[in-house]
Amino acid sequence: MIAYAITDPTTLNFDSLSSDLQRFAKKADMIVYRDKSTTEYQKNASLFIAEAKKHNFSKILLHSDYELAHKLKADGVHLSSLQFSDIKKAKDLGLFVVISTHSLKEALEVQKLGADLVTFSPIFNTPNKGKPKGIGELKEVISKLSIGVIALGGIVGSEQIEACQKSGAFGFASIRYFGLE
Repeated sequence: MIAYAITDPTTLNFDSLSSDLQRFAKKADMIVYRDKSTTEYQKNASLFIAEAKKHNFSKILLHSDYELAHKLKADGVHLSSLQFSDIKKAKDLGLFVVISTHSLKEALEVQKLGADLVTFSPIFNTPNKGKPKGIGELKEVISKLSIGVIALGGIVGSEQIEACQKSGAFGFASIRYFGLE
């Protein structure tokens, strides 16, 4: 099962970028640079990709901006659930595409559109993300898709990771889990 780190300003600081990415690399197979608040996204993304390539991540992604991901030679892009129409554009650029989904219907749709992986969330209780889907709904989505499903939402420790693994998930993604030492 893959471990997918989603960064945010609480877990990734550009003043300590090297050591922060070293911490992520101890636990994560894949990583995405995500910061919805910065005005320096392009500059930070460039620094992030260059530094992340020094580590053994299987995939280094940028969040939402597939054109920038292509320009900076990231492995791929993690699209939001509002970007279904961008899947083909990102694939046409040769990018690996992960996309956020919140229902079986969405997951089936993005699979048809060519996504490589989906995140399905929230699985467990997560601040400001609505009612958790739970392991039962996660299993249903996994059983209906032929592409990998990454469980996301409220995964902060081994108990949640183990439940995701038992569900048959391709992997798990988290912000908070990777922010911990």
